[in-house]
Amino acid sequence: MQRLVPPMNADERTTLEGWLDFYRATLASKCEGLEDDQLRTASAPPSALTLLGLLRHAAEVERNWFRRVLAGEQALPIFGPADHPEGHDGGFELSPESSYEVAFRIWQDEIAHARANCAARRLEEVSPYMGGEVSLRWIYTHMIAEYARHCGHADVLRERIDGATGV
Repeated sequence: MQRLVPPMNADERTTLEGWLDFYRATLASKCEGLEDDQLRTASAPPSALTLLGLLRHAAEVERNWFRRVLAGEQALPIFGPADHPEGHDGGFELSPESSYEVAFRIWQDEIAHARANCAARRLEEVSPYMGGEVSLRWIYTHMIAEYARHCGHADVLRERIDGATGV
Protein backbone atom coordinates (compact mmCIF):
# COMPACT_ATOMS: atom_id res chain seq x y z
CA MET A 1 0.00 0.00 0.00
CA GLN A 2 1.61 3.25 -1.14
CA ARG A 3 1.73 6.05 1.43
CA LEU A 4 1.27 9.44 -0.21
CA VAL A 5 1.41 12.76 1.62
CA PRO A 6 -2.09 14.26 1.51
CA PRO A 7 -2.44 17.23 -0.86
CA MET A 8 -1.65 20.51 0.86
CA ASN A 9 -3.96 22.67 -1.22
CA ALA A 10 -7.03 20.75 -2.32
CA ASP A 11 -10.78 20.81 -1.86
CA GLU A 12 -12.25 19.45 1.36
CA ARG A 13 -13.20 16.01 0.08
CA THR A 14 -9.81 15.39 -1.52
CA THR A 15 -8.12 16.50 1.70
CA LEU A 16 -10.26 14.22 3.89
CA GLU A 17 -9.79 11.24 1.58
CA GLY A 18 -6.06 11.97 1.35
CA TRP A 19 -5.59 11.97 5.13
CA LEU A 20 -7.66 8.81 5.58
CA ASP A 21 -5.62 7.01 2.90
CA PHE A 22 -2.38 8.31 4.47
CA TYR A 23 -3.27 6.75 7.82
CA ARG A 24 -4.47 3.52 6.21
CA ALA A 25 -1.09 3.24 4.48
CA THR A 26 0.71 4.13 7.71
CA LEU A 27 -0.96 1.23 9.53
CA ALA A 28 -0.06 -1.11 6.68
CA SER A 29 3.57 0.06 6.79
CA LYS A 30 3.80 -0.74 10.51
CA CYS A 31 2.96 -4.37 9.70
CA GLU A 32 5.25 -4.75 6.68
CA GLY A 33 8.19 -7.11 6.92
CA LEU A 34 7.10 -8.84 10.11
CA GLU A 35 6.41 -12.52 10.60
CA ASP A 36 2.98 -13.68 11.81
CA ASP A 37 4.32 -14.40 15.31
CA GLN A 38 5.67 -10.83 15.54
CA LEU A 39 2.34 -9.40 14.37
CA ARG A 40 0.65 -11.43 17.12
CA THR A 41 3.06 -10.18 19.79
CA ALA A 42 1.58 -8.08 22.56
CA SER A 43 4.75 -6.10 23.02
CA ALA A 44 3.69 -3.48 25.54
CA PRO A 45 2.63 -5.43 28.66
CA PRO A 46 0.22 -5.54 30.36
CA SER A 47 -1.73 -4.63 27.21
CA ALA A 48 -2.81 -7.48 24.92
CA LEU A 49 -2.81 -5.10 21.92
CA THR A 50 -1.08 -6.45 18.79
CA LEU A 51 -0.44 -5.18 15.29
CA LEU A 52 -2.59 -8.01 13.90
CA GLY A 53 -5.37 -7.04 16.30
CA LEU A 54 -5.12 -3.40 15.17
CA LEU A 55 -5.39 -4.44 11.53
CA ARG A 56 -8.43 -6.61 12.26
CA HIS A 57 -9.96 -3.75 14.26
CA ALA A 58 -9.41 -1.38 11.33
CA ALA A 59 -11.42 -3.75 9.11
CA GLU A 60 -14.24 -3.80 11.68
CA VAL A 61 -14.26 -0.01 11.99
CA GLU A 62 -14.30 0.46 8.20
CA ARG A 63 -17.24 -1.95 8.00
CA ASN A 64 -19.12 -0.27 10.82
CA TRP A 65 -18.90 3.33 9.65
CA PHE A 66 -18.91 2.99 5.86
CA ARG A 67 -21.24 0.04 5.47
CA ARG A 68 -23.51 -0.18 8.52
CA VAL A 69 -23.84 3.51 9.37
CA LEU A 70 -23.29 5.32 6.07
CA ALA A 71 -24.91 2.84 3.69
CA GLY A 72 -27.36 1.19 6.09
CA GLU A 73 -26.12 -2.30 5.21
CA GLN A 74 -26.87 -5.24 7.48
CA ALA A 75 -23.21 -6.28 7.63
CA LEU A 76 -22.43 -8.57 10.56
CA PRO A 77 -19.18 -8.17 12.51
CA ILE A 78 -16.28 -9.78 10.71
CA PHE A 79 -14.52 -11.15 13.77
CA GLY A 80 -17.46 -12.14 15.87
CA PRO A 81 -18.59 -15.33 17.56
CA ALA A 82 -16.09 -17.63 15.82
CA ASP A 83 -13.22 -15.67 17.35
CA HIS A 84 -14.97 -14.41 20.47
CA PRO A 85 -17.84 -16.60 21.71
CA GLU A 86 -19.10 -13.92 24.11
CA GLY A 87 -19.76 -11.59 21.15
CA HIS A 88 -18.16 -8.89 19.07
CA ASP A 89 -14.72 -7.75 20.31
CA GLY A 90 -13.81 -5.19 17.65
CA GLY A 91 -11.31 -7.57 16.09
CA PHE A 92 -8.67 -7.12 18.76
CA GLU A 93 -8.74 -10.63 20.22
CA LEU A 94 -6.86 -13.24 18.22
CA SER A 95 -7.58 -16.92 17.86
CA PRO A 96 -4.98 -19.51 16.85
CA GLU A 97 -6.43 -19.35 13.32
CA SER A 98 -6.06 -15.56 13.00
CA SER A 99 -3.57 -14.65 10.28
CA TYR A 100 -2.15 -11.49 8.79
CA GLU A 101 -2.80 -12.64 5.22
CA VAL A 102 -6.52 -13.13 5.87
CA ALA A 103 -6.85 -9.97 7.99
CA PHE A 104 -5.07 -7.84 5.38
CA ARG A 105 -7.28 -9.15 2.57
CA ILE A 106 -10.44 -8.51 4.59
CA TRP A 107 -9.24 -5.01 5.51
CA GLN A 108 -8.54 -4.21 1.85
CA ASP A 109 -12.01 -5.49 0.90
CA GLU A 110 -13.59 -3.24 3.53
CA ILE A 111 -11.60 -0.25 2.25
CA ALA A 112 -12.86 -0.99 -1.27
CA HIS A 113 -16.45 -1.10 0.04
CA ALA A 114 -15.86 2.16 1.90
CA ARG A 115 -14.60 3.92 -1.21
CA ALA A 116 -17.53 2.66 -3.26
CA ASN A 117 -20.08 3.70 -0.62
CA CYS A 118 -18.55 7.17 -0.34
CA ALA A 119 -18.10 7.84 -4.06
CA ALA A 120 -21.73 8.69 -4.79
CA ARG A 121 -22.35 10.70 -1.62
CA ARG A 122 -21.83 14.36 -0.82
CA LEU A 123 -19.93 15.28 2.36
CA GLU A 124 -23.04 16.87 3.84
CA GLU A 125 -25.22 13.84 3.11
CA VAL A 126 -26.48 12.28 6.34
CA SER A 127 -27.37 8.82 7.53
CA PRO A 128 -29.43 7.84 10.58
CA TYR A 129 -27.30 7.19 13.64
CA MET A 130 -28.23 6.61 17.28
CA GLY A 131 -31.51 8.52 17.09
CA GLY A 132 -29.98 11.36 15.10
CA GLU A 133 -28.04 11.86 11.92
CA VAL A 134 -24.37 11.73 11.00
CA SER A 135 -22.79 13.26 7.89
CA LEU A 136 -20.19 11.69 5.64
CA ARG A 137 -17.94 14.64 6.59
CA TRP A 138 -18.19 13.64 10.26
CA ILE A 139 -17.50 9.99 9.44
CA TYR A 140 -14.37 10.90 7.47
CA THR A 141 -13.16 13.09 10.33
CA HIS A 142 -13.88 10.38 12.89
CA MET A 143 -12.08 7.75 10.81
CA ILE A 144 -9.01 9.97 10.42
CA ALA A 145 -8.89 10.37 14.22
CA GLU A 146 -9.46 6.62 14.72
CA TYR A 147 -6.59 5.70 12.41
CA ALA A 148 -4.27 8.40 13.77
CA ARG A 149 -4.79 7.12 17.32
CA HIS A 150 -4.18 3.52 16.32
CA CYS A 151 -1.17 4.41 14.18
CA GLY A 152 0.34 5.84 17.37
CA HIS A 153 -0.29 2.50 19.06
CA ALA A 154 1.24 0.75 16.05
CA ASP A 155 4.37 2.95 16.32
CA VAL A 156 4.94 1.80 19.89
CA LEU A 157 4.18 -1.84 19.09
CA ARG A 158 6.53 -1.91 16.08
CA GLU A 159 9.36 -0.22 17.97
CA ARG A 160 9.06 -2.76 20.79
CA ILE A 161 9.05 -5.66 18.31
CA ASP A 162 12.10 -4.81 16.21
CA GLY A 163 13.19 -1.26 16.99
CA ALA A 164 11.78 0.21 13.76
CA THR A 165 10.67 3.82 14.15
CA GLY A 166 9.39 6.50 11.82
CA VAL A 167 7.53 5.91 8.60
